[in-house]
Amino acid sequence: MSFVPKKVFFVKGIGYHKSKLGAFEQALRNAGIEKFNLVNVSSILPPHCVEISKKDGLEQLLPGQILYIVMSRAESKELERGVCASIGVAMPADKDQYGYLSEHHTFGEKPEKTGDYAEDLAVEMLATTLGFLFDPNANYDEKREVFKMGGKIVETKNITEYATVRNKDEWASVLAAAVFII
Repeated sequence: MSFVPKKVFFVKGIGYHKSKLGAFEQALRNAGIEKFNLVNVSSILPPHCVEISKKDGLEQLLPGQILYIVMSRAESKELERGVCASIGVAMPADKDQYGYLSEHHTFGEKPEKTGDYAEDLAVEMLATTLGFLFDPNANYDEKREVFKMGGKIVETKNITEYATVRNKDEWASVLAAAVFII
């Protein structure tokens, strides 16, 4: 039996609660994936895996179903602390080739910076798999030029969520996830 996902959709969520677990549950509810059994997997986007909308994805699932996900998650209860979670995506132009997803989370960093970093990680993993050589210390735009010139990467993006701890003795939880459908 093969468990290679055929579809993927992306979600993100924010939650607040007096407990860490409660805040995470609220973030799952906000993302729309609270009623499933979640199994974290590593970050390969299978060949021929088609991205669908969150709405279409959720309509294909049943409560209690086991879902394989790539998830980034962050929590804090430090007053006014920012938390951020991001999934970076790099999809190859060749549909027979696998792509990459990356998870990255930060504290006190702007969501744009966290998202760009997560996206950069996914792109770098895919680009090096495809044989592109570039300086890992180069900035994102310089790296992007290297692999765009080859035409082997068709899409890159990130899914990022950010929250700030609002009250004393309250947890803030954020998540971003790629949800696979087999």
